[in-house]
Amino acid sequence: MIPYLPKQISDKGIYLYLGSLAAVTLIYFKHAMPWEFILIGIMWVVGFFTLANKFTKEWLNLPDKKFIFRLFLLALILRVAWLTFSYHFYIAKTGVPFEFLARDAMMYYWVSLDRSALSLSDLWQVSFVDVGGVSDSGYLFYLALIAKLTGNSIYLPRLVNSVLSAFGVVLLYNLAKRNIGQEGGRMAAIFACLFPNLIYYCGLHMKEAVMIFIIIAFLERTDYVIRNKKHLIPNIALVIVLIAIMFTFRTVLGGAAIFAIASALVFTNSKVIGKARRWMLIGYAALAITTLAGGIIMTEVEQTWEDRENNQQQKRDMQVSRGIEWAKYATGTVMAPMIFVLPFPTMIHIFEQENQMVVSGGNFVRNFLGCFVLIGLFSAIFVTKKWRDFSLIGAFGIAYLGIIATSGYNNSERFLLPGLPVIVIIAAYGITQLNAKNMKFVRIWYYVVPAMAVGWAFFKLGTRGML
Repeated sequence: MIPYLPKQISDKGIYLYLGSLAAVTLIYFKHAMPWEFILIGIMWVVGFFTLANKFTKEWLNLPDKKFIFRLFLLALILRVAWLTFSYHFYIAKTGVPFEFLARDAMMYYWVSLDRSALSLSDLWQVSFVDVGGVSDSGYLFYLALIAKLTGNSIYLPRLVNSVLSAFGVVLLYNLAKRNIGQEGGRMAAIFACLFPNLIYYCGLHMKEAVMIFIIIAFLERTDYVIRNKKHLIPNIALVIVLIAIMFTFRTVLGGAAIFAIASALVFTNSKVIGKARRWMLIGYAALAITTLAGGIIMTEVEQTWEDRENNQQQKRDMQVSRGIEWAKYATGTVMAPMIFVLPFPTMIHIFEQENQMVVSGGNFVRNFLGCFVLIGLFSAIFVTKKWRDFSLIGAFGIAYLGIIATSGYNNSERFLLPGLPVIVIIAAYGITQLNAKNMKFVRIWYYVVPAMAVGWAFFKLGTRGML
């Protein structure tokens, strides 16, 4: 078993990124990214692979408490550093401390300030009672509470989000350790600590940083309930609360969470869960689902599910009408097989896609690790045959990403992000399973990743008639 990210793999990730970036820039020189986005991309990739190799080795044998303390501290430092840098970077680029084309973020900020003047009872009423839908209601409620304490500050709410994100990395370690062992768990936690996309959202007023924390907390506590008999009732109650909160951030997440619990209760090995506890948890799950089924939450989930293909077709039609002719080929059938690898990195300058350029390095990291995700899935199903033990995290990831794959957002980094906690755990597990046989697949993947980067640049330019 390989308990850390080998240097030859981390170095290869850096070289492939630099080579892909150089190739895309030279081939499509007229559409090259501005230098600042190039530097940010290099920072993300070099920082991730260099530090992942360093810390997965150096922290391998640390006592658990010392590892957790260092993990949290590093995660917090990186997030606050990016938050501080991006705050001033966006002011320099846009005139305000918000990202490019910050429509949703600005809406969240101004609505939260407006609602912060309300009493708690009125805030609850306007957030969860007098609403037509539940998506975003939880995040707006959260932001309004923060605004009551921080006033009109833009920096401080993001600082709170950074703390939650860092704490989420610790929870992910606890989750991964129980599923793939301590060595793999530490690797997965360090990946999450350093992952560019998870750091990036701590510098925005968007809901993703908080949403990812809630997802990890749900998976960690649910996994604990399945594997442990202690403090069962309060933890079950906490899981139900977390599911309800997930619905108020993005309804599809709540649906994926329910599917994940049902799958885990059915498929988890009896040695892990026990027959009596399995049936008791099934009863609690059925009660929770029944409670939700008659309300506005499930109505919105059903509507989202029914509209997913229409949304995909409408998005493609809109893109085609704007001259993006090749968009008609981005169907769910085409995109679904790549869902563990997406999104592709934007390494060229496209009008109004500056945010994609900022996070392109992080998308490349995800593409590169996709190889180890596939190895991890294959090993769990066919080699170690431990897939039953991974049924909770696997079912959540597959359910959520599967829904996104059949929607109009199958290459949207923002909509794919909630699957990332599962991705880093499975990728770490895949690395622990490396051997001479599957390293052949890794070496082939070294050619696939640059081809994806160059091919995506060709596709984006070609769809817009810019070649």
